[in-house]
Amino acid sequence: MNNAISSIRNRLEQQKGKQYQLQQNIAKNRLEMRESTRSLRKHEQAREIVREIGLKTQQQLQFHLSDITSLALEAVFTNPYELIVEFVQRRNKTECDLMFERDGNRIYPIEASGVGAVDIASFALRIASWSMSRPHSRNVIILDEPFKCLSDGYQEKASIMLKELSDKLKLQFIIITHNEILASYADKTFNVSINRKGISKVTEL
Repeated sequence: MNNAISSIRNRLEQQKGKQYQLQQNIAKNRLEMRESTRSLRKHEQAREIVREIGLKTQQQLQFHLSDITSLALEAVFTNPYELIVEFVQRRNKTECDLMFERDGNRIYPIEASGVGAVDIASFALRIASWSMSRPHSRNVIILDEPFKCLSDGYQEKASIMLKELSDKLKLQFIIITHNEILASYADKTFNVSINRKGISKVTEL
């Protein structure tokens, strides 16, 4: 009889020990759950902050790129396109779409009736990219045959725009060109010729 009671007491103590251990595990899991919940909230808040910063940055980029390029197009053409910059999500990545808009109609720049507009837009985007770099690289940009697709009727306006940008931004353009109109607006002009022996000769005009 005593052995039976002792066995029951032992099993009871064992069960109490298991119960105590389970209670400790439950308390530990609850604590970990509270910590995880707090951590999740912090991550969600941080993600929201990053999202808002990203949106504001995109908005600033949209304005900067669109504004500078549209002004350049307006300086050259009488009925210019406006550059529309849109950031879109594709395949879990943010991509930038560039569109020309005129009279409420949007087209891709490559579909524009004249590639001269694309010439001006690509030039303006390069200037916008340079202006956003911090710190600025050297105030020198080398251009190889800029505006080569622009018709002769717009070359003078494009040259004036380039000259004004150079003066206002304190930016030096080193230009390689065969266009006499563009060359006439340069501060200094050099002619490069090659003789029969293949030797280049540079002379200042």
